Amino acid sequence: MGVSTFTQEYTSPVAPSRMFKALILDSSILIPKLLPEFIKSVQVIQGGEGAGTIEQVNFTEASDLKYVKNRIEELDKDNLVCKYTLIEGDPLGDKLDSIAYEVKFEAASDGGSICKITSNYITIGEFSIEEEAIKDGKDKALGIYKVVEAYLLENPHVYA
Repeated sequence: MGVSTFTQEYTSPVAPSRMFKALILDSSILIPKLLPEFIKSVQVIQGGEGAGTIEQVNFTEASDLKYVKNRIEELDKDNLVCKYTLIEGDPLGDKLDSIAYEVKFEAASDGGSICKITSNYITIGEFSIEEEAIKDGKDKALGIYKVVEAYLLENPHVYA
């Protein structure tokens, strides 16, 4: 079993607490509402909120994915950190066991936020992931991030 680690960082003019609430705490409600053409539904399979919760994201026919299941490992609302693991679904294919993510929102000096994401791709066997292979997934994540950011900028009272 091998592990390939990648990091990415996004900046936003939106405060970190608002981004965390929208992208982490309320994502199961907000994301399908903002992206109904790609996200059909989000179902809680196990638990409710916090560590141990498993959610299944179901995609529409317009997506190249059918579904993913994520397990929340840690949810730290005070420090705006979420750790979760993609445990089942199309992105894993036959070469990945799981993908563990750490998402952290920090305050930026301009009043906005910095989102730092660390992704650990746990492979089956000694297979190695190259960054180019995950570019499509990173681009999709950035797209969701930008849609949520635009919604929050247009609706400054939401999550204030």
